[in-house]
Amino acid sequence: MTALFGLSQKGKSPTVTAQRHLNLYAEINQDEKPLVFYGTPGLRFCFQFGETPVRGWIVVGDFFYAVHMDKFYEVDNSNTYTERGTLNTSSGFVDMSYDGQRILITTGTSGYIYTIATHAFSIINSPGFVNSANTCTWMDGFFVADFGDGSDSFSISADGITWDALDFASAESNPDGIVRVFFDNGEIVILGESTTEFWGNVGATDFPLSPIKGAAQEFGLAARRTLTKFNSGIAALMKTKQGQIQVMFFQGYVPKKLSTQEIDSIINGYGPSSNATAFAYMLGGHPMLQINFPSANASWLFDASTNLWSPLEYGTNGNRHRAEMYIDYLGKPLVSDYENGNIYEISTDVYTDNGMTIVREIIGRNVYKNGDQFNVNELFVEFETGIGLVSGQGSNPQIMLTISKDNGRTWGNELWTGIGKIGDYMARAIWRRLEKARNWCRMLHWSVAKKSKI
Repeated sequence: MTALFGLSQKGKSPTVTAQRHLNLYAEINQDEKPLVFYGTPGLRFCFQFGETPVRGWIVVGDFFYAVHMDKFYEVDNSNTYTERGTLNTSSGFVDMSYDGQRILITTGTSGYIYTIATHAFSIINSPGFVNSANTCTWMDGFFVADFGDGSDSFSISADGITWDALDFASAESNPDGIVRVFFDNGEIVILGESTTEFWGNVGATDFPLSPIKGAAQEFGLAARRTLTKFNSGIAALMKTKQGQIQVMFFQGYVPKKLSTQEIDSIINGYGPSSNATAFAYMLGGHPMLQINFPSANASWLFDASTNLWSPLEYGTNGNRHRAEMYIDYLGKPLVSDYENGNIYEISTDVYTDNGMTIVREIIGRNVYKNGDQFNVNELFVEFETGIGLVSGQGSNPQIMLTISKDNGRTWGNELWTGIGKIGDYMARAIWRRLEKARNWCRMLHWSVAKKSKI
């Protein structure tokens, strides 16, 4: 397996590598099969808010709270949702934070406070609150909200209801506008257009927060909605001083680049990415980061356990993945749909995306033999066999092989073989008498009715 299939992704030139792993993730084992590919989980439909997507959500105890259209809802574990308030906008993302009693909501045009115990929902009318706040968070007894509208300032409030016009501060390392305020590991992260600062609580009476000297980094947040908790730190789509877009990970104050040169080439070729979104979740010990690029109709999945990047696609036409936002609700991983109000559970026991067939594809390494022609007498790929369905589509699962002789630029005929009907655990996916070539690259392609492993 390792001789034929690696962990790279096609980047600037297929001559270097044409590799691709579509809707797959890998595990590196210590036994005789060191590299194994598994199919990414499917989406199980839970319930629907309506025809438009959820704007934002947050988990509080046994409930989660969501904004859909102009309504603020409380949702219980039976998927019953109760309206708790009305906003003055009906579209665009919202941000939410929780202090143990109240939920603060910022929309970019107004702020709202919801009190859990009394179900009181109200717009913030305090003169010191800046209505253009886009993002908010909470730390050490204070709500924190940015000023929005390109300002480099942010303000604080003890209860989210009363905001003192004098309780504000400005980012200090560079006069760039704040894109997002975020809480991580006991500190406030102030992410601007070209710099990132870390602020801590120093307990001063005039203003309790102060920047941590020497911690500022010259990376700006390229897309507000890509910042997410990930693998004991935070990750986001960041922008360098030179304007390059990269996927970065911060653990403490030290940034680490997650995107490879191939991935950098791909995502910078997408064009403007300020509307990109991201979320993170755990998949059987794999820390996963999913990034969506709406303008390019593309989604990517990064696995921190293998450093593998894999494109995610919905259906058969190369569309981006359906998932937009994520919450862990009572141990259940839920995602919202980017196009409508559907809520799904991410599940390894589901083999479709809300009923849509999931297509898997893997393109292997280019194989050479010193520029000489060589014969391929036999290709054997070990699948988890004998797991077809009892009847109908999927009862006789098939795998398709096609071969490229020009570094993955064009492909030959489709060569199909079976991988075992249900109970046929000794089936073998094998192709014989394959053609001569000087450059040999393989593509395996299949759709999923049940679990897949290669």
